[in-house]
Amino acid sequence: MLNARPITRFLLLTLILMTASHLSAQKIISGVIKDFHSEEKVPFASVTFKGTSFGGLTDSAGFFSFQVDKWPSDSLLVTCVGYQPYTFAIPANKDSLLLEIPMERGTFNNDVRVKVKVNKGLLVWRKIVQNKPRNDRYRFQNFSYELYNKLELDIKNMNFRRITRFKPLRGIGDIINQHIDSTDEQKYLPAYLTEALSDYYYQKKPLKRREIIKAVNTNGVRNESMIKFLGGMDQVINVYNNFIPVFDKQFVSPASDNGDIYYNYNVIDTQQIGNHRYFHLVFAPRRKGTNTFEGDCWVHVGSFAIQRMNLRLGKEANINFLENLSLIQEYTLINDSTWFLSKDKFVADVSPVGKMVPGLIGRKTTTYRNVIVNDSSVVQELAKNKRLEEVLTLEGAAYKPREYWDTARHEELSRTEKGIIHMIDTLTNAPSFKRLTKQLTFLATGYFNVGNLQFGSAYNWFTGNGWEGFRMRFDLASNRHFDKKWWWHGYVAYGFGDRKFKGKGEVFYLPKKDPRQYFFASYVNDLDFGQNYYGEVSQDNIFALAIRKKGIPIKFLKVEEKRLEFFNETRSGFSTLLAVTHKQYTPLRNLPPKDSFAIAGASPLATAEVALRLRFAYLEKFLESTFFRTSLGSPYPIAELTVARGISGIFNSGYDYTKLSASVSDYISIPPVGNISFQVYGGKTFGTLPYVLLDIAPGNELYYYNKYAFNMMNRFEFIHDQFAGINFEHNIGNGIFRLIPKLKFRQFYTVKTLWGSLNEKNRELNFVDGHNFQTLNGKTYLEVGTGIDNILRFIRIDCVWRLLPQSNIKEATKRFGVFGSFRLTF
Repeated sequence: MLNARPITRFLLLTLILMTASHLSAQKIISGVIKDFHSEEKVPFASVTFKGTSFGGLTDSAGFFSFQVDKWPSDSLLVTCVGYQPYTFAIPANKDSLLLEIPMERGTFNNDVRVKVKVNKGLLVWRKIVQNKPRNDRYRFQNFSYELYNKLELDIKNMNFRRITRFKPLRGIGDIINQHIDSTDEQKYLPAYLTEALSDYYYQKKPLKRREIIKAVNTNGVRNESMIKFLGGMDQVINVYNNFIPVFDKQFVSPASDNGDIYYNYNVIDTQQIGNHRYFHLVFAPRRKGTNTFEGDCWVHVGSFAIQRMNLRLGKEANINFLENLSLIQEYTLINDSTWFLSKDKFVADVSPVGKMVPGLIGRKTTTYRNVIVNDSSVVQELAKNKRLEEVLTLEGAAYKPREYWDTARHEELSRTEKGIIHMIDTLTNAPSFKRLTKQLTFLATGYFNVGNLQFGSAYNWFTGNGWEGFRMRFDLASNRHFDKKWWWHGYVAYGFGDRKFKGKGEVFYLPKKDPRQYFFASYVNDLDFGQNYYGEVSQDNIFALAIRKKGIPIKFLKVEEKRLEFFNETRSGFSTLLAVTHKQYTPLRNLPPKDSFAIAGASPLATAEVALRLRFAYLEKFLESTFFRTSLGSPYPIAELTVARGISGIFNSGYDYTKLSASVSDYISIPPVGNISFQVYGGKTFGTLPYVLLDIAPGNELYYYNKYAFNMMNRFEFIHDQFAGINFEHNIGNGIFRLIPKLKFRQFYTVKTLWGSLNEKNRELNFVDGHNFQTLNGKTYLEVGTGIDNILRFIRIDCVWRLLPQSNIKEATKRFGVFGSFRLTF
């Protein structure tokens, strides 16, 4: 920071202390002041001998040193705005001391008192905002730099010597104990460290980004998609923006254009460092319960560029599982007048259950070197992009030797960090640790691996329903050790009530991962448990029976399906899915039977279909495993269009039809009032078909809230051959609960609406035998909801009202329902 050289300075202080014994009647006390949470140096802290006026300030790198004939008092007092005072008792028999003093967080509100008519802090803030266009690094047309990322995880609040007495942990106890202190009160264990080195390129117009990951030291983790996230492409923290992302929340930046609405600002000091002078600006939230920070920054006098920003979350911040969070950014001059980012540090203290139980401390440090701005070399490199944003990993990046890292990393690893690498290498090769990892994975997911095979999920092994009675199921699949491109899975189930076997088999072949291409084939003969209705909780698992609505007859439908798929994706985010399916439906209970739809020369309720799905998701990101991936969303709307054609005369199918459907979905942050998510969809079927081949509005017969279904609607209640709908959810954040911030409740509301109709021929075919199908006939189905989210951090309660169409509501209880669900969010 500010051209300081901490290592050199520290060595000089050590040398002074080593020679202190040769200085007659001289006493020396020196040291460094650090933030206890982030471990960053604290500049310009006040260090005085308690009860005297003798003392001074730490320098810009947090160091101090005093040389005296005798100790002015028996204690050293350290104070700084935003920190609790620290007192160090000086041993009377010591003539030289070298200290490292950790400062605990305090509050800026209590420390700052302004007794002036003109608030200088507010004036400095206005100057920062006014000078954003010439200080924000994104003002440049292009830039590039070499980026070094280091991520460390520490386990906290765990007494490993006691825990490793537990039998399953005994085998790794010796390995762990080698890397912790000898005391029995050890609270922290460095557990994980990873490094990444990359070249990053940015262009403003047209927007292009490119990152080339040159080296990754992941210490046992070789997942390629994870390697991409260790780079800098997703680091969008910019203190000059109006909002700063913290996990999935948007917090108001102290440099926001509207910062005076959310913060109190005060200048508490000015300092001369080298040839430059700086304001010390502190800020604190004006009101409790808002998404704001507290902290301080150093502002260059003249340019009003931020040289260092220290942000932390206040105690009232509504983010789950976080005990503390620090964000530090430092800027340096790359020429006489241009300030550019030189260092990021992000420290998160995660406590999932409470302060005194085991948790994690994550530390991410990023440094920037070899900065180039507005240069043709950047444009030339970006011209190589095949799409607007690319992250490339060089071959062999994950297998660099230790000698490479000794010279390539921007800062030398500490003794503790070197110990982490050694411990991880030892642990990952220890049989006892591998065994423990398998046990924990099984408890969390229900799956376990034996050699090249995977068994589970255990949560589907036992269940029951009104048709099958007691049901048992056994799954078996290959894993990544079997083959890197081929995956297969199958299960066998047996119902002791209907005395029938059911099952499924599927094969997946993945010839290309980027861009993605795969082939898929499956055969299934089982009951339909609602998976086709986007259910978050299907009805074939161990938990479903406990949360089913009472008084609603369960509809049982058996499906025999053969399916072939081909999927192809382009780098632009456009994908096609071609599927060929043959289905035979057999209604079993509480649905019109197959005989009601007899058709000459074909099997009733049997269909052969060819479908093409087109999907566009620009800049969508994924977290990938060996075979499958999970979408992390896109900054833009995602659009889908599906065209399906049913063909009669193939495998006893008897229906000719055409189906069209389309949808657009998006997730939008609208700080400071939370975020909204929506899906707009519609479709039409051309042909006369039985109900199982028409659109069946997705209902929910569980008390578990389903985001993608109509929760006050039953399954098979409404059928249509043309439909349109909107699902809308606004998560407000604290909302009205900001008045009671300690509860950390969150507010939301939902709106789900559907329009649909059924032509006369489909009505005549399906409304038979007294079965209670309905159709909206162009009317509106509408349900709205609100409730409380983040109860005890995990629970969400939805209160849902079914408002329209009132003519179809036969029981008063159908007008209102209460649903629960579990959500894991920050």
